[in-house]
Amino acid sequence: MNYAVSNTKEIALEQAIERRLCGASSEELAAGAAAETGPFRVGQPSDFDAPLALDRAKFWEFLETTQSRDLDKLKKNSPADWQAKITGQLDKLIKNKGLLHVLKKGLPVDNAHFTLMYPAPLASSAQKVHDNFAANIWSVTRQVHHSTANPNESVDMVVFLNGLPLVTLELKNAWTHQTARYHGQKQYRERDAKQTLMTFGRVLVHMTADTDEVWMATKLAGASTFFLPFNKGHNEGAGNPPNPNGHKTAYLWEEVLQPASLAGIIQHFVLLEGKKTDPLAKKTLIFPRYHQLNVVRQLLSHAAETGVGHSYLIQHSAGSGKSNSITWTAYQLIETYPAELGLPGAKALDAPLFDSVIVVTDRRLLDKQLRDNIKDFSEVKNIVAHATKSSDLKAALETGKKIIITTIQKFPVIYDSIADLSHKRFAVIIDEAHSGQSGLASGKMNQAMGGPVDDPDEEDNQDKILKAMKAGKMRGNASYFAFTATPKPITLEKFGERQPDGRFRPFHLYSMKQAIEEGFILDVLANYTTYKGYYEIQKSIEDNPLFDTSKAQKKLRAYVERSQQTINTKAEIMVDDFIDNVVNPKKLRGKGKGIIVTQNIEMAIRYYKAVQAELAKRGNPFKALIAFSGEKEVDGVKYTEADMNGVAEDKTRSEFDKDEYRLLVVANKYLTGFDQPKLCAMYVDKKLQSVLAVQALSRLNRSSPKLGKRTEDLFVLDFFNSTEDIKAAFDPFFTVTTLSEATDVNVLHELKASLDDVGVYEWSEVEEFCTRFFDGEDAEKLSPLIDVAAERFNTSLELDDPEKIDFKIKAKQFVKIYGQMAAIMPFEVLAWEKLFWFLKFLVPKLNIQDPNQDALDELLEAVDLSSYGLERTKLNHAIDLDTSEAELEPQNPNPRGYREGEVQEDPLEEIIRSFNERWFQGWGATPEEQRIKFLNIVESVQAHPDFEEKFDGNPDPYSRDLAFDKIMKEVMLKRRKEELELYKLHNQDEAFRSSLYQSVKEALGKNLG
Repeated sequence: MNYAVSNTKEIALEQAIERRLCGASSEELAAGAAAETGPFRVGQPSDFDAPLALDRAKFWEFLETTQSRDLDKLKKNSPADWQAKITGQLDKLIKNKGLLHVLKKGLPVDNAHFTLMYPAPLASSAQKVHDNFAANIWSVTRQVHHSTANPNESVDMVVFLNGLPLVTLELKNAWTHQTARYHGQKQYRERDAKQTLMTFGRVLVHMTADTDEVWMATKLAGASTFFLPFNKGHNEGAGNPPNPNGHKTAYLWEEVLQPASLAGIIQHFVLLEGKKTDPLAKKTLIFPRYHQLNVVRQLLSHAAETGVGHSYLIQHSAGSGKSNSITWTAYQLIETYPAELGLPGAKALDAPLFDSVIVVTDRRLLDKQLRDNIKDFSEVKNIVAHATKSSDLKAALETGKKIIITTIQKFPVIYDSIADLSHKRFAVIIDEAHSGQSGLASGKMNQAMGGPVDDPDEEDNQDKILKAMKAGKMRGNASYFAFTATPKPITLEKFGERQPDGRFRPFHLYSMKQAIEEGFILDVLANYTTYKGYYEIQKSIEDNPLFDTSKAQKKLRAYVERSQQTINTKAEIMVDDFIDNVVNPKKLRGKGKGIIVTQNIEMAIRYYKAVQAELAKRGNPFKALIAFSGEKEVDGVKYTEADMNGVAEDKTRSEFDKDEYRLLVVANKYLTGFDQPKLCAMYVDKKLQSVLAVQALSRLNRSSPKLGKRTEDLFVLDFFNSTEDIKAAFDPFFTVTTLSEATDVNVLHELKASLDDVGVYEWSEVEEFCTRFFDGEDAEKLSPLIDVAAERFNTSLELDDPEKIDFKIKAKQFVKIYGQMAAIMPFEVLAWEKLFWFLKFLVPKLNIQDPNQDALDELLEAVDLSSYGLERTKLNHAIDLDTSEAELEPQNPNPRGYREGEVQEDPLEEIIRSFNERWFQGWGATPEEQRIKFLNIVESVQAHPDFEEKFDGNPDPYSRDLAFDKIMKEVMLKRRKEELELYKLHNQDEAFRSSLYQSVKEALGKNLG
């Protein structure tokens, strides 16, 4: 009995795609069962010219229909070979400059010029542009036989525009155990890349798809062809979500391959990167990944439909291509038109929504990228400008610059002299939006973008204050687009989308989880090794003064950590590890690099010196560099980055890229925004938490297929943080980050009431200060008002220390919370704004003294570091992150202040004992372990260079014993890293040391006897 069953073979997928694009499949058309009704036409395999990679029938039809006059010129001048002239010139131009060039620039032949693609119209375009676009011939052909060497070889599908191939498609079907991820990619890798259709630049992209996934490559290079995923993502990870209406990958043919979409990709996304002088084969063709295409289109659509005055948070993982996403967004925002009149900021349906796009970034590369890309996209070339001062911004606007690039540091400078931009409409793109971009700097940005300017004659002091306060708001004449991988609570609240339940979410997400699963970035937490430091300190004075225990413990640890002895020990481990695990195994084809992250500039300098000394011991197998800003004095000597490296500070980045430099020592510089794909090792001796931990460790995650970089090549050695600390830092940013609720600004009422009650300032003084400040009076007229209040706090009110501490904590909390919240509060409280500015200048002049500070400073002179060691606590540990949605809490809504409590004070001897107990435990080896360790010590003594001459062959018993003691101390010192607990007993317990020495002597006597 025959049953009708579903067709689940590969051909069924071909038919489904063809039916969606053309309205009918080839089989249905042949049977007369349907007609072409889609935007595409069905192409015939027999029309394909393999040597030219051209659908000849559609190519000539397009030119005859749309540009017959230019064709007539060539027919008249070259009646015998006019077609060969055109195809010959086409072939030559594509071979030299690629398909993208002829699609955008057209084809010149003799005295004729042919347009090969009519661009998609804009809202401002004339009817002729709409008509021309409709004249394009979109077609799709199945089973295209492209090879002259092997005529039976074919590509499943090719998408054409006016006879020119845009996209090749190899289709697979998981139901027949064939996948795009493996079989489709393998098929492309085995293709003959010398055949015209497969050569670089002949098509825009090669895609392979099955019913679950899509992958793409822009250059076929045999086995080394690099495929990128072109998937939507699912559950904040790789893959695609279930589609209730069809295959998971239907978005490819239902959305991406549609004519308007493909035309937009060609006009606004696809890039050919490389030097002008480079041949085509050396260039790189960039085709957007799905999340990049999606975020740009969603942003543009939302802006067009809702107008100016919105804020957008784009949470895209580090290493996911934010630079390109920002570039594409910036360029296309210039040409975004309102969907209807009456929208905020809309001037006319054919007038762009934004006058200018301001890109706020610290990435130097983004500037060049924007300029280069605009040249490719825009007919008008010089529309990009820099602005580092207010006159630059004014000049850029007056000369019609559409994209203005500035830095986060320089933007407030631009703001200061501008008060007349309210008639302009701005899109402000903020690269890596963090709290440094919040508060005052961003507040000034908002003021530059907005506040209506009243008639000066009618403007009183209150108006001026309100204008400044409104500067903190998201003004109606600007939209903000914030790109970051790691949004903090204040960033979510400022730029995120508020949900009906009060939570805040990003506008668009491309998670770290998805980026790792797709192989676009590497998992930096896959090989995490932690070391725990063990310290022993001893008293160097007879006295036993009392100290605040908790403060003393912190001070002692800081003292031990910055000791040169400590740093030398760690540097030795780092250099040994780097040589053993990166240099000798020739990781990343011999080009692997490492970065040492230290607590501060002083420690970076000490580490750099220790690393240099270790390298010198080993004959300088490679070089190291240091990076820090400004000048720093250490041990009486002043240092700068340039002096220590021997190259200018702005050359450090490029120098480090050279093969001879393998290690870079940093404190804070280069922990963010530093892309160096050769980095594969990180040595951490710094507290890393929250955003900084993610940003710092993400320096390693950049993939580099050219160097064969894999996750297993990465490793982190951490001397400061536990694996639990790092997991806690990464978890919130692994998938989507949300904020549970808005910050409760009512805390500002409580703080102000508490501060007012103390009597440090009179409200009339706050009023007068703000009047003078916003009138722009000289600082010398402001100082007395601040100084009077400061003098009350410091002296005349006779506040005791706890009261002073409480006031200063509350004042700083008020400034911090209001400075961050002013930009997003839905209402205005004038008194808060005034008090904010007054306290901002008052707080630095409030003096508080910890009564124990002098004693704590003396503490370090009362102790010595007697020993320091390290023990590995986790080796190549994989830190598994939580895949659930991470919900952050808003900042603490409770007022803070001085907390009175019992201060535990202990004698110095007790503090040292408890410190050593915490950081230096006793020897817990089993008897068998003790036996092995003992024999190792005996062997080490025998191997000592002085053993033969000064001990074994020495007839003088006194000098012999002295030599033995010296040899034992050196042996134990060398073994301190491996036998830390034993070394502690040796140092501390005289009876144990005597017993050990006697036992070793007896063992040596037996061995020698």
